[in-house]
Amino acid sequence: MIVFFSYVLQVHIVYLGHNHGNQQNLTTKFHIKLLSKVFSREDEAKEAMLYSYWHSFSGFAASLNSTQASKMAKMKEVISIFRSKTLKLHTTRSWDFMGLPLFNTETTPMQLEHGDDVVIGIFDTGIWPESESFQPDPTLGPIPSTWRGRCVAGEGFNPATACNRKLVGARYYLEGFEREYGPLNATGSEAEFRSPRDRLGHGTHTASTAAGSPSSNVSYLGNLAAGTARGGAPRARLAVYKVCWFKDLQGRCSDADILAAFDDAIADGVGVISASLGAPPPLMPFFQSSIDIGAFHASQVGVSVVFSAGNDGPETGVVQNVSPWVITVAAGTIDRGFPTMIVLGNNASFVGQGFLDREMKMKLIDSGKLFDDGSCSFDKWNRRRLATGKIVLCFASIGEISSTGAAITILAINGSGMIFTDSMTKETPQDDFLPTVHVNLYEGTKILHYIESSNDPTVQILPSKTTIGHLPAPSVAHFSSRGPSSISPNILKPDITAPGVNILAAWPPISSPTSLPFDKRSINWNFDSGTSMACPHISGIVALIKSVHPNWSPAAIKSALMTTAYSVDTSSDIIAARGTLKPSDSFDIGAGHVNPLKATDPGLIHDMETQDYVLFLCSLGYQKSQINKMILPSRMINISCHGNHSDIDLNYPAITISDLRSTMTIRRTVRNVGQANAIYFVSVTNPQGVHVMIWPNYLVFSKQRKKIAYYVTITPLKYSQGRYDFGEIVWFDGYHHVKTPLIVQINKSKDETVNIATHSST
Repeated sequence: MIVFFSYVLQVHIVYLGHNHGNQQNLTTKFHIKLLSKVFSREDEAKEAMLYSYWHSFSGFAASLNSTQASKMAKMKEVISIFRSKTLKLHTTRSWDFMGLPLFNTETTPMQLEHGDDVVIGIFDTGIWPESESFQPDPTLGPIPSTWRGRCVAGEGFNPATACNRKLVGARYYLEGFEREYGPLNATGSEAEFRSPRDRLGHGTHTASTAAGSPSSNVSYLGNLAAGTARGGAPRARLAVYKVCWFKDLQGRCSDADILAAFDDAIADGVGVISASLGAPPPLMPFFQSSIDIGAFHASQVGVSVVFSAGNDGPETGVVQNVSPWVITVAAGTIDRGFPTMIVLGNNASFVGQGFLDREMKMKLIDSGKLFDDGSCSFDKWNRRRLATGKIVLCFASIGEISSTGAAITILAINGSGMIFTDSMTKETPQDDFLPTVHVNLYEGTKILHYIESSNDPTVQILPSKTTIGHLPAPSVAHFSSRGPSSISPNILKPDITAPGVNILAAWPPISSPTSLPFDKRSINWNFDSGTSMACPHISGIVALIKSVHPNWSPAAIKSALMTTAYSVDTSSDIIAARGTLKPSDSFDIGAGHVNPLKATDPGLIHDMETQDYVLFLCSLGYQKSQINKMILPSRMINISCHGNHSDIDLNYPAITISDLRSTMTIRRTVRNVGQANAIYFVSVTNPQGVHVMIWPNYLVFSKQRKKIAYYVTITPLKYSQGRYDFGEIVWFDGYHHVKTPLIVQINKSKDETVNIATHSST
């Protein structure tokens, strides 16, 4: 039998660049005309089209076979065409920890003074509008006049009651999802709402974290993490764009739907876009991804776009969402713990971490008695005995099983609880429905030895408590995806770190804490962990900075975040990189952990304008005719790719050289946004085996001279290959410390000749 694969229809996105002000009917007619060239009839082209993108850029999504897609790729009007992929989600005390307390301050906190003129667009699973997080404060003024969006009605979502001065917009997109997976499930345990209403919980959580209104007396399970929950910018407005849908117990997000949301959100007037989603490597080239295209056009009109870095750590090189015009966020811990006392039958005691709301006292059994290989994996269950009335000791190191997987297995064999043993660098509690305490390998091994030496092993586990300030923090979460970027290693990613472990935020009562089908609990506030949670922390801070400095570009805001970040924890040690035993470096934390207050007054910024991105596009190999279609027209922009261009030249607030073979000089430009008359002096921490020279070594700013370039000459002093070394450049004026990470990989063997290469950026 012969199978003609070219006739398999798949959703493709065709990107054409800027719309250049054309009206919807003209743009859509042009899209249909273009699409009709690969169909025999116009009505077939119309039926194949899912979306016509026309507000903020030009393009469309359509069902095409491989032959049709190949024909379209050769058309002169087309910049790129790519298959629509399915992206996945990257799934409180954190604001106090970062220096933004709500109470106990002599003056009004910054987050209660600013933000009400900024709308944060949340790309996620929707929202539960009845949550206390999304009710407007009585002092919140009218909706900003710049807002042009709307609330769209749908199943269980009435705009008249759901939207208000806080939640100012709500839309949903599922053409791409349904074309990929079929009709939305309307019945059973995975029933979804055909509306902006949130079924899964992830979107409600991220929206609450970014801009939730203050809500007092909240907690988890009635006693853990009690306090006042609020978002980073509690006075900012929210607009939700539901692009992810409940499927197989997780959120799935179509590229085609995401790009439609970008098209609307930019036109609606959002100031910040927050998207906690992505796809793991291999990464697609820039402009063959909905998130890169949408974010590029957003940045040109002053909209900051914030993405999560991904949850594939601690392996290196797996960071996602790496375009230079977005802010990519890693996840860190905060100084809050949930100590849970374990007392064995021989009176030996250990302190683990957990979310237990009651005392447990029962028999203790080792997983080796229940599973053929001791792995706590259901397919290895020996089926000779159940775990009825027992707490089971499981090891992550046997069978490489997660705590959730082990918990489901122990539940299936009628166990009452679990002590889960993992590396000390991964010991993070989570709610797995089954009462679980997390301990490290040393403690778990001691417990195992007790079980093996006792004829009747027992254990008593006391209810978990909440402690603050006892743990060194922050540290990089073990799951947080690390750099370097796998497609642009000379652009530092991630950019910044923010809290992302056990963040308490709003949750829809229709969704259980675990989202497992047998979990029937209903809550209004839930813990969640992931770079998904770190992303909206930064989005809220960006909204505050944008409100304080409305004329700053997205690049300026990113620079302020990065150059003021810190890299030491509460014990004055270098922030630890969990999942390893090493101190963190720039590929773990980016420029460091965010410092919201300092980011509003950075002193100097590395700004980037459209002209900078033109040169970056030149370095990627795009031609003048293509670039002309991708950027907003302006007489001030020179669309030319003459000469040699490198991504190292981009005026990024970090210097990364992935292939240093000889002496290289790099130019960076800084703009003074602090006191008009200022003198900055420089200090350098050299990466190992590298000599760095800065010229000039001091910068004098005045009212007439606000922007100054400096040059960094980097010389390799050693023979090395395949190893990154880390340093930094710091400009200081006695008050501001403007830090630029410096990351170098020397690729120089003894038989190579030394050449001098000079690079510069504007």
